Amino acid sequence: MTATDAPDPHPPVPVLTIDGPSGSGKGTVSRAVAERLGWHFLDSGALYRATALAARRRGVDPGDIAALVSVARALDIRFVDRPGDDPAIFVDGEEVSRALRTESTGALASTIAAIPEVRAALVARQRAFRQRPGLVADGRDMGTVIFPDATFKVFLTASPGARAERRHKQLKQKGLDATLADLLQDIEARDARDAARAVAPLRPAADAVVIDSTGLEVEAVVDRVLRLVAARAADRTAG
Repeated sequence: MTATDAPDPHPPVPVLTIDGPSGSGKGTVSRAVAERLGWHFLDSGALYRATALAARRRGVDPGDIAALVSVARALDIRFVDRPGDDPAIFVDGEEVSRALRTESTGALASTIAAIPEVRAALVARQRAFRQRPGLVADGRDMGTVIFPDATFKVFLTASPGARAERRHKQLKQKGLDATLADLLQDIEARDARDAARAVAPLRPAADAVVIDSTGLEVEAVVDRVLRLVAARAADRTAG
């Protein structure tokens, strides 16, 4: 074996990106896959929601780009794992897990996420989650912008109606109010905004596997993703 044939003693940390629109189930699927693999998990949407919440609480005008960038760069956010539940999220030392999931916070997060300077301010923070043994990254531009060299890429989608119903169920379980009609309208508006933004528009990476989860149970989607990871890993080992 020559020096060039020797295995890399420090191979890149494997990353699985799961991108998709709001309500596609990517968060639930990503957390389940991360648990099965024993990998770290990045909920990139929580970073944008936390930035939106922090900006609102500080009275920052949504049109003040410089102030929003300042909030994003200085964001004090911490994730604490909770067995069998979503991680607890702390901003400025206060648990805000529930506040981050409100529709008003989500709508503001979607708006500021379309600002290139805000997205740029959060890039390094997201990439810092790439640690051994591996990372499952959930978002909208994980496979196209944040981790373009990801080992495995999935784009998870579903019909707007199915996504609105899922979101409605999630909110009811958390004790939050929202009508199905309002949720559907909000999802369609977010889709249009995410697809039209100039920087990191919502779209599958060229090398992503697209999975339509409409009509599928979470476990079925999780199994498909895990099979994909296993198959790709086997191919890389064989190659």
